Amino acid sequence: MPQNNIKKSHLSSLGYGFIKNEHIPKGKDEYYLRDLQNKSGINYRQLTAYEIEVLVRNRNTSDNWNNILVSNAFNPELVNDCKFYGLVRIGKLEPFCLEYSDLKVPVGLYNSTIISCDFGDNVCIDNVRYLSHYIIGNEVIIVNVNELTTTNFAKFGNGIIKQNETENRRIWLEICNENAGRSILPFNGMLTADAFLWSKYRDDVELLNKFKEFTEARFDNRTGYYGKVGHRTVIKNTAIIKDTWIGNDAYIKGSNKLKNLTINSGEEGKTQIGEGCELVNGIIDYGCRVFYGVKAVRFIMASHSQLKYGARLINSYLGNNATISCCEVLNSLIYPAHEQHHNNSFLCAALIMGQSNIAAGATIGSNHNSRAADGEIVAGRGFWPGLCVSLKHNSQFASYTILAKSDYLYELNIPIPFALVYNELSKNELSIMPGYWFMYNMYALARNNWKYIDRDKRVEKKLLIEYNYLAPDTINEMFTALEIMEEATGKAWYKANNQNKKYTAQENKAKGKELLLAKDKSINDIEILVDSFENSKRKVVIYKVITSYHLFKDLISFYATTTLLDYIQEKKLTNWNKIKANLPKTYSRKKWLNIGGQLMLESALKTLKEKIKNGNIKSWDAVHKYYQTQANNYNTHKLQHAIACLVENDNTKISVLSLNGLHNLLNKALVMQEWITKGISESREKDYTNEFRKMVYETNEEMYSVLGNPEKNTFINQQKKELKKFTSKINTLKKKIK
Repeated sequence: MPQNNIKKSHLSSLGYGFIKNEHIPKGKDEYYLRDLQNKSGINYRQLTAYEIEVLVRNRNTSDNWNNILVSNAFNPELVNDCKFYGLVRIGKLEPFCLEYSDLKVPVGLYNSTIISCDFGDNVCIDNVRYLSHYIIGNEVIIVNVNELTTTNFAKFGNGIIKQNETENRRIWLEICNENAGRSILPFNGMLTADAFLWSKYRDDVELLNKFKEFTEARFDNRTGYYGKVGHRTVIKNTAIIKDTWIGNDAYIKGSNKLKNLTINSGEEGKTQIGEGCELVNGIIDYGCRVFYGVKAVRFIMASHSQLKYGARLINSYLGNNATISCCEVLNSLIYPAHEQHHNNSFLCAALIMGQSNIAAGATIGSNHNSRAADGEIVAGRGFWPGLCVSLKHNSQFASYTILAKSDYLYELNIPIPFALVYNELSKNELSIMPGYWFMYNMYALARNNWKYIDRDKRVEKKLLIEYNYLAPDTINEMFTALEIMEEATGKAWYKANNQNKKYTAQENKAKGKELLLAKDKSINDIEILVDSFENSKRKVVIYKVITSYHLFKDLISFYATTTLLDYIQEKKLTNWNKIKANLPKTYSRKKWLNIGGQLMLESALKTLKEKIKNGNIKSWDAVHKYYQTQANNYNTHKLQHAIACLVENDNTKISVLSLNGLHNLLNKALVMQEWITKGISESREKDYTNEFRKMVYETNEEMYSVLGNPEKNTFINQQKKELKKFTSKINTLKKKIK
């Protein structure tokens, strides 16, 4: 029995009937949507008898020459060896060459089969074996393409269904979990924040239904829309492009298959897709680069992100300014500024909150600990698993967690930020060092902060992405860490001193706080253990507790003071009483959430969800406007948070803060900035003084030629200049404020 259903129809049907008769509105024809899409402004006319004669002489054929419409500047000599079917409209053709990079081609239509298409002015179409139902812009180059077609039910990567289609035709993105329990509908213009909200709040059915309604309302479900190739786009040596909408100035070369895609390109960023790529069911935003054997299926790439060197991206959202090379990423939601460069790294079923780096050999989320593939990894921003790290579902990590090389055999829950986590096999314990980045790798921490800002190429910043490592989210995590260290220290001290009484958590915390504030040296001789960090019975030990405790308190004070300093400078205030009068009258250290890279108060997010459900917010555009409103209010909310942190950290009231107290805060901030700048320089200096680093170089000059001269390090010198500016700012402000 035949397996392929081959349908036969009369040759005269080729190029016609793109829209079924029952889907054509009364008084319209099958080209009514095509006419809406074509905004070229070209006035088309029918061919003259002479033009038809020239076309026939040049070995062109048509099922009906009356259906070939052209502009007044049409030159029939520039059309050779083409087969035309259906209504074809051709713009200006002039005897020019179009040149892009190393490609130089004549204007005209050559050696191609063209079915029901519109062409702008001065295009080059050469050796396109099957070109069907596309609207082509001006000065477009398309050469050596096997198939460039659009079907009447094309969705261009969006998660919608067309009229009379069944629900099983809809494309879902199964992010954050392999069991599809957090699936979202992709759409052109979707932000990381949208993907997070939709995937996170799965218990709120009303909210999820609204998101689906917003998505469906964003698109027309009528069948019969044509594909598009925007102005000045170049496509060469490509096998198959189907149901793909392509913007202006895109560059596609040597791709194997592009199907059901939106490829945004233009003034906001030129998008390039290169050799050997196979991309299916996706949205690619402005300024993206995809090249060298990439395979991506059911995906979104936010603006200025990159896939390269054989990367595989499946059922995932890749955030802005992120790069994935060589490796495999499945079922993940990745926030902006993510880097993953190595062939043998693997990321699966994860929410990675950006500014992250996945090292070679890391397998993040490959081990399930249940009977089904339904585990998840959630990692705060700055996540950095080292070489060959292997993690188990479910695991969760605070911001800027760095994991030392190891197989982590149990689920982890690390609530302390900026911590080094390492698997101490010789002692059969899990070791935690809070504040590791500040103590030993300040250069990388500070440089990453600068790097992410410098590399943010977004033209339209629809989300206010927070790149500073000291921000409301990380500061709140530091407060959590302080409480953990206080309770763990008090509990350990009572145990070490043979206190048989069972103390409450609050009593342990009070004792620990007393010891830590006093920097009691007896703590150094006590093993500080914490619970619920690892799903095992072995010990979890915190190291350098006194150092990290005071470091976190100093950093909290530094964050609060610099935020206050920015506010004073912005408002140009010089009178202390007026400054105090302008500070927030009410303040509390509220909870903040990382929504796609933008920090937002939990209360603001709750308001957003309520507005969506009660109908006050009725579209994704309105949701995006709400994000912008929160971005505009960020500095105000951050100031309130900073004041609350200052009060809580110093156990004081802002109302009693004197001018002298302000000077003390500024002096402390200056000391901390000096310490940070020194740490940046010293942590990089280790790369030049370590004997094992130096042993491959015979001379310092050879080392400097390879690594660069530390005295000429651009970033370090820039930080030293910033320190001078900060010092001047502090000293000037202290003199001005009365």
